[in-house]
Amino acid sequence: MIKRHQPLNDYYQLLLTFFLLLLFSCAPKVPITVYVDPFIGTAGTGHTFPGATMPFGMVQLSPDTRDSGLNNSSGYHSSNPTILGFSHTHLSGTRAIDYGDILVMPMSGEIQIMPGDEHAPETGYRSAFDHGTETAEPGYYAVTLEDDNIHAELTVSSRVGMHRYTFSSSEPAHLIFDLQHGLGDNVIASSLAITGKNKISGMRRSNGWAKDQQIYFTAEFSKPFDSFGIYIDDQLNQELLSASGKNIKGIFTFDDPGSPLLVKVAISAVDIAGAGKNLVAEIKGWDFDYIRLRALQAWAEELSAVTIKGGTLEEKTNFYTALYHSFIAPNMYQDVDGRYRGADLNIHTLLVNENMYTVFSLWDTFRATHPLFTVLKPSFAEELVRTLLTKAAEGNLLPAWELAA
Repeated sequence: MIKRHQPLNDYYQLLLTFFLLLLFSCAPKVPITVYVDPFIGTAGTGHTFPGATMPFGMVQLSPDTRDSGLNNSSGYHSSNPTILGFSHTHLSGTRAIDYGDILVMPMSGEIQIMPGDEHAPETGYRSAFDHGTETAEPGYYAVTLEDDNIHAELTVSSRVGMHRYTFSSSEPAHLIFDLQHGLGDNVIASSLAITGKNKISGMRRSNGWAKDQQIYFTAEFSKPFDSFGIYIDDQLNQELLSASGKNIKGIFTFDDPGSPLLVKVAISAVDIAGAGKNLVAEIKGWDFDYIRLRALQAWAEELSAVTIKGGTLEEKTNFYTALYHSFIAPNMYQDVDGRYRGADLNIHTLLVNENMYTVFSLWDTFRATHPLFTVLKPSFAEELVRTLLTKAAEGNLLPAWELAA
């Protein structure tokens, strides 16, 4: 059942439509999404993440439990005892670590700007958590951060991550944006700017598995922050409205959090203006539950490409979770205005109704995933071939493992 915090008409109309479609369609009465378990593959060497993403979406909003090591290629491993925060880009199923861009972490009371020791989470902004408080479904993730008893929820559109934090403490609430944090990479440059009473923007440029990866973001809070501080090399510069460097962090404080605090973070590989356009186009309001249900509907439509008969609950779960993982990447890479960063690292513009994608693990996926697309999604398979030909023209080489241009 979808939980709600505000009785908004759009949410009820979408909920009613969703269940009427289920009731009167020829599809099984049980939604296909029930058979998806995003926690499958988060142990051992599965290298999957449990967080929220759309089918082939640009954003993969998920918890990071460590920022290095093979087991943490996706940013998350079920054996780790703490959560560092929630970043907006992740790889799924790879055996190499990268991404983890634009980390957001809530806290109460004392401000912490360092991650701290995972075996002593009170030494930093990271928090212990219990797997028993985690919930995940396609397009949604939730967990309780034990250190400050904060309930964190995540959902997404294709290019925007949406956070909802419910604070139990009466102490001031803080959000940290840590632009130094990444998964297995080194920051080349980053920047952060205060652009309004509840708005910020910035960028992060890094060298990792992807060389010279660039990501820009715009973020909005559901209420104005009462105070803020920008840290350069972990030193507070409270009077600054903007800063740049290799180690930039921002702290945003809400003296009386009261009702849940929501945050929208849009990303772009092009520029801050592109991120801003993505935000306006995809999530205009603050109805978290509406966005969550819209993501669930999108996944139900994608997964309905295959209907299976018979089988146990475990077999259906294995099947549809595997199909779900197959539909996470390649990832959309153009902004809503059609601009994208090409394989030559220059900015290009697509024609109307064209798409650009990134993350092609072709030395692995040519065996199964791409043949599957030709059967289940032939027009999408054609889009991917056109994408690869474009990348070959821009980069003078047909890619074997293309990542972030």
